[in-house]
Amino acid sequence: MTSVITLLTDYGLEDGYVAACHGVIAGIAPQARVIDVCHLIPSGDVRRGAAVLAQTIPYLPAGIHIGAVDPGTGGARRAVAVEAGDRVFIGPDNGLLSWAVRASGGARAAYELSNDEHFLRPVSPTFHGRDVFAPVAGRLCRTPSGSGGLRLADLGPEVPVDRLVTLPEPTSHLREGSVEGEVVSVDRYGNTQLSIAAGDLQALGVRVGDTLGVWLGRRQLSLPFRETYAAVPPGELVAFADSAGLIAIAVNSGDAAQRLGLPPGAHVRLSPTQ
Repeated sequence: MTSVITLLTDYGLEDGYVAACHGVIAGIAPQARVIDVCHLIPSGDVRRGAAVLAQTIPYLPAGIHIGAVDPGTGGARRAVAVEAGDRVFIGPDNGLLSWAVRASGGARAAYELSNDEHFLRPVSPTFHGRDVFAPVAGRLCRTPSGSGGLRLADLGPEVPVDRLVTLPEPTSHLREGSVEGEVVSVDRYGNTQLSIAAGDLQALGVRVGDTLGVWLGRRQLSLPFRETYAAVPPGELVAFADSAGLIAIAVNSGDAAQRLGLPPGAHVRLSPTQ
């Protein structure tokens, strides 16, 4: 298998959890290149982790991708390895991997991680990132399946791909003269990413330089639609198409989510102003 392993977790950087995962991988597959996607996902925020992984995966090399945002660790949820395109995703079967799997062409096969021969021992019931996900990834990376090494099927029983847990996809709906969507995620700057694509606004005739009508529940705002948040003075609200091609609402040098009270899942409607 490939020599690239990526890591996305909610472990933070204040403790040794991330280093422990790196150490396990290095001890098993010292040739592996490990890429840290993010370790600052809000604790237990599966949806935020799914969004970050899915929006990052197109820019990552083919490889083994570990996701460990796992509030159900040690409980009844399965741990799985999912093959999608030229990638293998390893993590909890709680929906965390689902958007990235879809972005990689969809699941081709999936296996439950139940063969503890490939785990660290003893396995901590609260740290599967170190004791299950990292060693499995390292062993897959170390032993190419084409040369008689570890195969995904060696990890445990096959799981029908239609039985994998999936998160509901963020949606948007074009209606007469407007488009409705939701807040997909909020980044560390407080920028609120919507499920509304830039193409949806283009279909309504909105162009950069126009003004948008924005409905947040019963509140109505008028925001400039610009290329970037820096196109407005510091402290001012702005809407723009972000690096994922989705519409975002931001405050130049400020926190839009806090100012507007927009958590993930909040409903938003946009329309051109007259």
